Formats: sequence, C-alpha cells, structure tokens
Amino acid sequence: MPELPEVEVTRRSFAERIAGATIEGVRLGKPLRWPLGCEPSVLLGRRVSSVHRRGKYLLVHLDHGCLLLHLGMSGSLQFAPTLPAPGVHDHFEMQTDRGVLRLHDPRRFGAVVHVPSLDDARARKLLDGLGVEPLEPGFDPVAFHRSLAKRRASIKQVLLAGDIVVGVGNIYASEALFLAGIRPTARADRISRPRAARLHRAIIDVLQRALALGGSTLRDFSSAQGESGYFQLDAMVYDRAGQPCRVCATPVRAIRQGQRSTFFCPLCQRP
Repeated sequence: MPELPEVEVTRRSFAERIAGATIEGVRLGKPLRWPLGCEPSVLLGRRVSSVHRRGKYLLVHLDHGCLLLHLGMSGSLQFAPTLPAPGVHDHFEMQTDRGVLRLHDPRRFGAVVHVPSLDDARARKLLDGLGVEPLEPGFDPVAFHRSLAKRRASIKQVLLAGDIVVGVGNIYASEALFLAGIRPTARADRISRPRAARLHRAIIDVLQRALALGGSTLRDFSSAQGESGYFQLDAMVYDRAGQPCRVCATPVRAIRQGQRSTFFCPLCQRP
C-alpha cells in the first residue's frame, strides 16, 4: 500500500508540471472506492491551481473546487504529455492542455472525489480525523508522548491508526520502531518520555530517508514519471524475516499485528 513517502514522491513528480493546466476532458473507468461526486463535464474548463498532500490524500486544487485523490492499496498516477490507450485497470483519466493525468488501480481501493471546497462534508469526513503531519513543525515530541500515554494498544497499531501522527504506514512504522529500539508489541501508554522522543525523531528520520530514496517499490508503485523507489533495499527489518539484523546479526522476526506483517529484532528492540 502506498504510504506517506510514496504519496509525497508522487505529488512532487507532477505538481509543478500540472499547475496552471486547464482540464479538457475526463474519462471514468470502472467504479472506484467512492464516486467522483459530480458529472465529469462539470470539471471541463477548470484550471489546476496547485497540488498539495494531507496524509495519504493528494489534493488537486482547482480554480473552483478540489479533487481528493487516494491511491488505495495498489494505485499509482501517471502524468505525461500523451499516454497509450487506457487499459483495463485505468479507472480515471483527466486530459489537460499540459498532459494526461491517469490513475492506474488494479484493486480499485483508490478514489477520486470532487468537492466544492475542503469545508464540504465529504472532505471533512475524509480529512478531519487525520493526525499531525510528521514532517511539519506541528509534530511536537512532548505532545506526541502525551497522546501515546492515552493509548493502551500496541505502539505499532497506534502508529498505523493515523489519528496521532498521519502517514506512518506498515513499512515505516516497523523501521522507525527499530531505529528507536522499541518492540512493536510494547503498549503505547508504557513508553517513557525519552523513548517517545527517540521514536519521534526516528519517524522523521525514516520518512525523510524514504523520500530521498523515492519511496518503496514492493510490487507496482512508481511516481507519476514512472520512476521506482529504492527505500526497501535499505530497510533494516521490514520484509527481512529470518535474515540477520544489520546491527547485531540476530535473526529478524516476523509476527502478525492487526492482519499486517510486523518485523523486528528481538535483541535491538526492547519490549
């Protein structure tokens, strides 16, 4: 599933190129997770002003309204002057005077939703419950520890919930917990302030490193320019079950948490 780094890499790969473009046509394929919310003809003639990100949502701001794009579990965007004829898994296409923006999503858990503004009830339902952005100044270590102290669930599950800090998905939660030396099964409310501070720093470091490496390409992720990510090649524990820890050589363990695979070093990460 694309996580915050992959979504931000996608945004950076086409945001400047599409800014100022005028929409000339919209094609819908098979239904996605949520309906578009308007007739495609409503978008014709509108101009793209900017592209921002909130959590795992891309916000394509128009001169009137906004498109909220979510890549779901297997989605990716392409933006190019021209593209081949759409395939069976290409479910949204927006033709502009600067190129074609296309959503490819084999599993159709992604979405493109049009709202008149971010104050619209549909936008607020999707965005209001999201936590603090981890790469912005509002991500404060003291407030982070206070929030963890209110949760009895495992720290890995708390991070994945996304309502304290947004966008730390399965790959990067495992990696940040390793860097902080915290076992993923540790209860969030039992993590001390110093350990929470280490985790806070680790989240930032891991996400920044992932951005620098173009995100992670495990199966089919690529940026809007078709470029793969390489973070997975540098992962310390993720998807390395049975392999030696890169720090202490202890075999990396894998467990299931909330139907997701979790990877950790039993020696480097304390409960």
